[in-house]
Amino acid sequence: MKQGIHPDYHPITIVMTDGTKYESRSTYGKAGDVLQLDVDPLTHPAWVGGVNLRKTGQMEKFQNKFGAFNFGGGAAAEEKKDDKK
Repeated sequence: MKQGIHPDYHPITIVMTDGTKYESRSTYGKAGDVLQLDVDPLTHPAWVGGVNLRKTGQMEKFQNKFGAFNFGGGAAAEEKKDDKK
């Protein structure tokens, strides 16, 4: 290894969002620095199950987007014709 080209690898303290602290080694900051996490596995939706992805087909996507509009055809128009009789 060449001397003087690698970053300093030193101990730091990592603080999770719930206040839990642990020691690790990193190239972050200086020796003894504290790294305060804003997002971690305790709060991020990808780890706590907050992300809810629904898979729908193209027709369902269209109905969800434009279902409130009446385009003059289809089942909704037939129901209106039946109501007028």
